[in-house]
Amino acid sequence: MTRALSALLVCVLGFGLLSGCVVYEPVPAYHPPATTFDRAWNAALDALDDNGVQTMSTDRSTGKIRGIKDRTDVFVTVLRQSDGTLRVEIEARSLQGEDAGLARRISEDYKRRMVP
Repeated sequence: MTRALSALLVCVLGFGLLSGCVVYEPVPAYHPPATTFDRAWNAALDALDDNGVQTMSTDRSTGKIRGIKDRTDVFVTVLRQSDGTLRVEIEARSLQGEDAGLARRISEDYKRRMVP
């Protein structure tokens, strides 16, 4: 009888210890989406890269990017407006004047990248 009682006690203690083990499911972490400015800034840089424009300088605090392709200077400005929206200006100038074709291609690539 003591042998059976000892075996029962060992089983009860074993199951008691196992029931104390808890496995917690991982909690999904919240990753806030990139801000609109960050998306616009990165899209502008990538659009310049897509069109073979070499980035010469960037100033994130003022939203200004300057690049060059061949003999054409490219200027992109990402402006925060007072109502919370953004305005992106793209300009391409060479010695012969405005290069509307390059500015248009950069703009199209920028817009393509901004589509969700």
